[in-house]
Amino acid sequence: MERDSLTLHTDVRTNQQEKIKWFFNDTRIAQISDYLSKTCTDVQCNEGTEKFRDRLKLDDQTGSLTITNIRTTDFGLYKLQVISSSSM
Repeated sequence: MERDSLTLHTDVRTNQQEKIKWFFNDTRIAQISDYLSKTCTDVQCNEGTEKFRDRLKLDDQTGSLTITNIRTTDFGLYKLQVISSSSM
């Protein structure tokens, strides 16, 4: 429903060695990397991208992404990419 919040869960428990990236329609909208020292959401990840401005919250323990004040334009394909340190 519009104006509600929606959380996209990862089912991952980070050990601070994974890189987690969220994409919306192939545009990166959120990321955790470098032992959680670098996180970004929306505008910080892609300068000039304002679709979700101030409406994304990224859980640094699980990588789950919460979208607040949801809009009909937020419907689309969301993708999660988790890169483990053992695969780097």
